[in-house]
Amino acid sequence: MDVIARTLGESLAKDLGQPIVVENKPGAGGNIGAAQVANAKPDGYTIMIVANGMAVNPSLYKKLSYDPIADFEPISLLADVPNILVTQATRKDVNSVKDVIEQAKANPGKYTYASAGVGTSIHLAGALFTYLGKLDMLHVPYKGSGPAVSDLLGGQVDYMFDSITSSKPHIDAGKLKALAITTTKRSASLPDVPTIAESGLPGYELRPWFATFAPAGTPAEVIQTLQKAMLKAMETDKVKTTFKTIGAEKIGSTPQELKTYLQSETGKWKKILSETGISAQ
Repeated sequence: MDVIARTLGESLAKDLGQPIVVENKPGAGGNIGAAQVANAKPDGYTIMIVANGMAVNPSLYKKLSYDPIADFEPISLLADVPNILVTQATRKDVNSVKDVIEQAKANPGKYTYASAGVGTSIHLAGALFTYLGKLDMLHVPYKGSGPAVSDLLGGQVDYMFDSITSSKPHIDAGKLKALAITTTKRSASLPDVPTIAESGLPGYELRPWFATFAPAGTPAEVIQTLQKAMLKAMETDKVKTTFKTIGAEKIGSTPQELKTYLQSETGKWKKILSETGISAQ
């Protein structure tokens, strides 16, 4: 998210003739930063880039100090960065999603998958996998992706639905084995790796998307100016190169398309989290 924001920010600053300051506001799955932007002056000078937690948090947290739909004006979907199902490269018994499913069904509760924490896209990718596959696998949350990947490499956990940005260097180095991509289409960064949906779990899609929003009440003409500038920025060579480096797939959208998509994603995760009992509190 930080890389996408800073790369786009450079182009936006030139196009809009305004300095773009990127301020990271971590904490509570993005809720701290979102609440700050929700209460900011709706003049277009304070906007935010968020991940798909925007659609997940209303069901993940019992109380939010903002409404993800009512308190913001959507600007544009930017990109998604697929997660990828990986395991140790040394494992000879697992070479496909079908292998993972068959072994998990034959040995309920035996296999584990690591995540960067409860409610992260890495966790939700695994939760969706076990939900759709009706599998009994143990979720092992870590405080961040780094220690989770470290234990995966060391064989302390069996699988991880890691971000492609994080896993690709280990895949290229021959330390991790890529089994499948979580999005509905293959990644340009690893075109030979199939999707989970085409590999034995139809209907599976976990799309870690990134989008921009402004405070509710921001004038429509301001939203339009920002949206056009963002789409223009994503066509620059520097942004394209950076996106390719981190495994990001460009999307781009109208504000209305983002609003409709957010509503759809919010409903999807409300159902899944309700049925699985996943909660951050």
